[in-house]
Amino acid sequence: MDLKKTTAPVNTITYNRAVIEEQTGNIYEAITIMAKRATQINTEIKKELIEKLEEFATYNDSLEEIFENKEQIEVSKFYEKLPKPHALAVQEWSDGKIYHKDVSK
Repeated sequence: MDLKKTTAPVNTITYNRAVIEEQTGNIYEAITIMAKRATQINTEIKKELIEKLEEFATYNDSLEEIFENKEQIEVSKFYEKLPKPHALAVQEWSDGKIYHKDVSK
């Protein structure tokens, strides 16, 4: 997933209920699918952030010394400005990018 090219909103917006439930016919099922996708997105973002921050990690036994790394701060600011995982999941859902199937059928 390319987080720089997403068109998901950063702020909270109101979605049309009919558009959300259009694919499944059930609003609760649609929300459950999007919630599961948001959890997956959150896990991916967290893993990516940890990997990037570990590049800047300095292991020091002294607790008095704290180093500020400007690159680390920039990486953190980038991830703070990203849309939330639920907004990314709703955007993917409305774009038809989430695959789902009903196992009861």
